[in-house]
Amino acid sequence: MRARFSRSRGLPVLDEETGETIGTISGMVLNPDTGVVEGFFVRAAGFFHRENLFLHSLDILHWGLRLTVRHQDVLSPMEDLVRLQSLIASQRPILGQRMVTESGRVLGRCSDVQFSTRDFRLEWLFPRRFFRLGIPVPASQILEVRREAIVSRDTVLPSKEKQENVSLLPQMPEAV
Repeated sequence: MRARFSRSRGLPVLDEETGETIGTISGMVLNPDTGVVEGFFVRAAGFFHRENLFLHSLDILHWGLRLTVRHQDVLSPMEDLVRLQSLIASQRPILGQRMVTESGRVLGRCSDVQFSTRDFRLEWLFPRRFFRLGIPVPASQILEVRREAIVSRDTVLPSKEKQENVSLLPQMPEAV
């Protein structure tokens, strides 16, 4: 299944054992080098309890209208995850980042992403320029994610072919 982050924000996260709601999806962590969704930020349930915990993508058992995880203990504070500290400190986000081509043409800002829920790999980036959506860019076209912009390959537009007078039916001989 494929999911877009904008539609995934706010999905409830359920504990498999008890069936109770642990929290809701509030953000995501994408690895800019590999294009892998490392995990999601989950806003913990509770009226006064508003901390963002981290849910690793490997701990998700089912993705649908709700996310099911093994147990409530898979959620942890971001400070406990040493491996992801360098990823966040590198300040190379994908969501909200400027998107440009190799030649320097500005595509807009990345407003949304699409990813596979089977292997949690980035598939498409959706740029937005002013108030209009741009043409989606496949993740395979991304060359580099820098601090200042996401650089993608230049797209080659097909040239307009000359329209020749091609007759579909052969000409009939004139009757004499």
